Amino acid sequence: MEFSNCYEDAKRAEAYAKLEFPATYYLAYRDLPEIIFEHVKGRKAVDFGCGTGRSTRFLQKLGFNAIGVDIAEDMIKKAREIDPKGDYRLVEDCDLSQFENNACDLALSVFTFDNIPTMDKKVKNFREIGSLLKSEGKIVNLVSSPEIYTHEWASFSTKDFPENKYAKSGDKVRIIITEVEDKRPVEDVIWTDEYYQEVFKRAGLELVKTYKPLAKENEPYKWVNETRIAPWVIYVLKKGKNLLQIQNHGLTEKNELQRFLMKR
Repeated sequence: MEFSNCYEDAKRAEAYAKLEFPATYYLAYRDLPEIIFEHVKGRKAVDFGCGTGRSTRFLQKLGFNAIGVDIAEDMIKKAREIDPKGDYRLVEDCDLSQFENNACDLALSVFTFDNIPTMDKKVKNFREIGSLLKSEGKIVNLVSSPEIYTHEWASFSTKDFPENKYAKSGDKVRIIITEVEDKRPVEDVIWTDEYYQEVFKRAGLELVKTYKPLAKENEPYKWVNETRIAPWVIYVLKKGKNLLQIQNHGLTEKNELQRFLMKR
């Protein structure tokens, strides 16, 4: 499947820089503080796929020392422009080698894996993220549910893309974000819970808990399907036993870690 990163685009970066937490996006972030503080002890974080820095600034407001990372140069430029005192770094695909291993309490990823194609790339990225975590560190991974691509929402529309209904894990799907000026469809990769579970297993991670936030009628938004269908899925992950064994024996170099995982 050919797939290009639609977020490596100056026009999209400009539009996303103005986007905060409206409607369906509010529902994505609403429960994150409670979830994070339930599972995470320390305050050192990396925001994987930070885009224009919205989620990094969100972590900063929660008291985290957060570094934002992304592969899209236009997005990083805009993040630095908005938050010149923040730490935003451009990285290569599947390469977090510039960061210290076993140093982070939290790795947050919001919407990022919607735009990473193939099982192999998802696994490689999760392995890289997992290597950054302390032994008690957690990954909080927020992704779009498969249902988001087949229904209408307060912040999204898919009615022009009926082919989404027939998409399987790994297929490209399209969706329009109604909250931004740039109305060009976004191309995502649909991925089911079953396939995410396999990704986590192959990456040496263990699922701690899954959340599927629903909207409430008394919230100040005109909900469409959000009260009955969860548009987002939030996974909390930790290092699996094999990764912890490697860490406890001091084998934390990335080449040793990857060699071990490739044998699984």
